[in-house]
Amino acid sequence: MTRRPLLAAILVLATLAGCATVTPPAAAPDPLARSYAGRLAVKVEGDDARSFSAGFDLQGSDVRGQLALISPIGTQVGRAVWQPGSVLWQSADGERRFDNLDALAEDMLGEAVPLAALFDWMAGRPWQAMPSRPLSDTEGGTGFRQLGWNVQTARISDGVIVAQRRLPAPTLTVRIKLDPP
Repeated sequence: MTRRPLLAAILVLATLAGCATVTPPAAAPDPLARSYAGRLAVKVEGDDARSFSAGFDLQGSDVRGQLALISPIGTQVGRAVWQPGSVLWQSADGERRFDNLDALAEDMLGEAVPLAALFDWMAGRPWQAMPSRPLSDTEGGTGFRQLGWNVQTARISDGVIVAQRRLPAPTLTVRIKLDPP
């Protein structure tokens, strides 16, 4: 091959390469992101007894995600969207902002519920961000204790998780029934 055709071929290839569109790599998926749906019931015992239940759709992780609460008739009650340092609650009453998920839970329920831990608790394991220990036989056996809560996982294969906090009073119970995957 002579120099002239070789040079022409190189120029054509260089020109074509210059016109090619390079697709940037897709953002890596969040390895902590998970998705859960089901029913949630919260019961507060004591002088100011109250309860709350709703369907839910939870996506993301304790760092970034969203939670939709759904009424028994299927309408969305509200939606929380969070990222580091910010939680936005949207409902028919408007929008409200919170510093973290704990502040949102306390405002909505009147009690502290560790929403960030629920991602791991629903998977039947302790939240990695805080210490835990297995439950003793006198505490109910199958499960673990974390953040002052006894998390029962005996029925995790049925999608049922029960978390209960006795102290500080009042006793607070969270029951979760996950939809099948």
